Amino acid sequence: MSVQACAELVRRGDPDRFLSAMAAPAAAREKLFPLYAFNLEVARAPWVASEPMIAEMRLQWWRDALEEIGQGGTVRRHEVVTPLSAVLTPPDAARLDRLVQARRWDVYRDAFEDAAHFDEYIDATAGHLMWTAARALGAATGEAAVRDFAYAAGVANWLIAIPELEARGRFPLVDGRPDSVAALADSALRRLKKSRASRRDVPKAARAALLAGWRAEPVLKLARAEPAAVAEGRLGGSEFARRAGLLRSSLSGRW
Repeated sequence: MSVQACAELVRRGDPDRFLSAMAAPAAAREKLFPLYAFNLEVARAPWVASEPMIAEMRLQWWRDALEEIGQGGTVRRHEVVTPLSAVLTPPDAARLDRLVQARRWDVYRDAFEDAAHFDEYIDATAGHLMWTAARALGAATGEAAVRDFAYAAGVANWLIAIPELEARGRFPLVDGRPDSVAALADSALRRLKKSRASRRDVPKAARAALLAGWRAEPVLKLARAEPAAVAEGRLGGSEFARRAGLLRSSLSGRW
């Protein structure tokens, strides 16, 4: 029940966030790894059981754990929950509860109702996680900038996952036509540009929370230029390019 155990979970299950956390200062990792391990376990919950009721129960388990953290009393002993309880304030726990609720979409095979529903999902998953991470690292300002950046990163990750989601019988896009995919990528890039215009609003110490989105720009630019690359699974890029992009972001402090 340690940060090291959380780091190992993230290393095995979410290599991009693992690399981004390792690029952060050591003190920041103590906060980031429990958050990223929590996110990984919640994201997995809808997929590890074939029965929707069991998946719902797994998500409810995490909601109950967050409620315990938010109440400030006795918290269940668990390899992720225990270190997570040292990171979250009650408002943070409430925010992550909304993240867990959003993950109920993953349990079923329903399509998003409309573009607004899709945006809500991305903000509740990517946005709540990144803003909570930034808060854990000391951010009291800059929420709009962080959420704009998180939206761009969330859409980029979502587009990378499209082939797998479709293979699992899901309907991941409101409109999967090439022009619509390009428009979605362009919208996310505009949010990315907007976030960078407000970079100074985010305290320097909290910027390590945004390293997790280091792949967003190249992925979105490729999706905008070549929408077919989404369905073909060509958005990932080479391992060298991935690591080089993270190195540039971590050394420059820019996102």
